[in-house]
Amino acid sequence: MRAVSSFLIGATLCCGMAAAAEPSPPSSPDTIHVSAMRDPEVRKYQAILAGLDAFDRHHALAPQVDALRFRVERTARATGDGPLAARLEGEDGFLLPLAIDAAGLLEVPRSEAALAADSELLLNQKRRHYRIEPHVRTPGLPAHVRRLGDLRLECKVKVAIAKEEIGLLKTLTVNALLRTTDWCGFFNDRQRGFWFSTQLPASAAVLKEGERSEPLQSSARGFRIPLHEGDWSDEALVELTPAETPTGTAGETPRTAP
Repeated sequence: MRAVSSFLIGATLCCGMAAAAEPSPPSSPDTIHVSAMRDPEVRKYQAILAGLDAFDRHHALAPQVDALRFRVERTARATGDGPLAARLEGEDGFLLPLAIDAAGLLEVPRSEAALAADSELLLNQKRRHYRIEPHVRTPGLPAHVRRLGDLRLECKVKVAIAKEEIGLLKTLTVNALLRTTDWCGFFNDRQRGFWFSTQLPASAAVLKEGERSEPLQSSARGFRIPLHEGDWSDEALVELTPAETPTGTAGETPRTAP
């Protein structure tokens, strides 16, 4: 039952993103090349607002993070390295370009006008090639380290967005099957950890706090962690071991360690 429930939540989170990805017709010539893209990555603005609300409600989990940001993630299907562009677009010609920084991060503002226009967050990339994910990261941490409180807050935001995207009926169905409305709290032991993707390939992941450490299930693309196992505080850290990169010298075929 635990495995089925974990699969159900994972599928629900993915289905929520797919449900939001209905392409909308262009409403302005100033569309920063998004409207020309077939099947672009799309998220409903109302779902984004649900994520912003969850960030504010649970901000104590990551008090040093000043704002919720979203990360543009490249998937295995992506081809090419064209420039990224994003915008909010809605009815009656509403258009609000959004800046994406060099790290692939963007902030989505609260906007009554965007909400009234039933806006969507659009990216100028195909939704199966790129995705837009919540990003919560305490400043000052090394690139290979994640803080547990940040991950807990990121989960809260992801679930809030997913619930808004899938609608009330499906949300109530999942609540009944899990016997809880706190989907993140369901992931409280090793058998049903929550999956997080990594921006850089990693060969191992270890949860550490003080003198304690616990290896986590991981792959090159991410790691699984029991988010709400009670004896780990928000200050616990996940340390990732970077995967070895191809090496070689001139005239040799690049290789990796076995």
